[in-house]
Amino acid sequence: MSDVSDLQRWKLKRLIKTLEAARGSGTSMISLAIPPKQQISQVVSMLTEEFGTASNIKSRVNRQSVLSAITSAQHRLKLYPRTPPNGLVVYCGTVLTDDGKEKLVNIDFEPFKPVSTKLYLCDSKFHLEPLAGLLEDSTKFGFIVIDGKGSLYGQLSGNTRETLHQFSVELPKKHGRGGQSSMRFGRIRLEKRQNYVRKVAEKATQLFITNNAINVTGLILAGSAEFKEELEKSDIFDPRLRSKVIQLVDVAYGGENGFSEAISLSRKYLDNVKVVQEQELVTKFFDEIARNTGKISYGIDDIISALEDGAVETLIVWENLVAWRVEFQDAEGTKTV
Repeated sequence: MSDVSDLQRWKLKRLIKTLEAARGSGTSMISLAIPPKQQISQVVSMLTEEFGTASNIKSRVNRQSVLSAITSAQHRLKLYPRTPPNGLVVYCGTVLTDDGKEKLVNIDFEPFKPVSTKLYLCDSKFHLEPLAGLLEDSTKFGFIVIDGKGSLYGQLSGNTRETLHQFSVELPKKHGRGGQSSMRFGRIRLEKRQNYVRKVAEKATQLFITNNAINVTGLILAGSAEFKEELEKSDIFDPRLRSKVIQLVDVAYGGENGFSEAISLSRKYLDNVKVVQEQELVTKFFDEIARNTGKISYGIDDIISALEDGAVETLIVWENLVAWRVEFQDAEGTKTV
């Protein structure tokens, strides 16, 4: 995991949400992403050429908007003598407000992680792919939940869990009769089990190996029967994936419920994964409520009061919370919140 703070991620998510909603008329909105190794001077030269090209736009209104956005971007770049260590992201342009008026937007900042892609687009919206990429967590864990009824393949990254694939299977149960019939049935049952394990192993290779490289940090095998052990020992199970198996977990369920249980039982291996940290934090919160320790506050007013008193150790905020704290000051200097 990186040392990026939750606050930095939250601020970026809010910015992305704001920019996603912005729309302009014509192609007056510029999205510019500069990787760390790209020179500012190269981008300035490119914008100068774009300015000349935009001067030929037939529509006067659109031409003025585009030229204004390019000029704004050029002015923002003048603030940077060289490309920052993590690169630079710039959004400039004229957007339409809810009441139909035009508003000039100028945003430039060095992101908390290096920009990996170079981007220049002039459109009626901002292109946020470089920002969305910054929120991706490089630490990913793969899960295979396997039992006699089917298998589920999942992935856990940051605070996001995803079911990649799921399929069911019907396997013959043990035969109670004796004789040759029992032996024949036993061979059929064994063959079907082996074919099932083969299918699970082959699908795991398809999902967890991309371009001949493993795409997860670790792999957890979970199940309510001995299938997970058979899978790990199978000759068909890719040795590269076997080397990434960090734990075998016994779970009471298959499918989505088994996936959730496997995540919960693997916590000590997933300490840095966001969803596990959030689960533990919320569990601690409810434990404090149940024990009536008096160390819990909730509601905006009580929390603001505790923050002002410096009495907050941990603050839990829903990332989609829409709340504004406005402070007014009159002519005499008296402040009112």
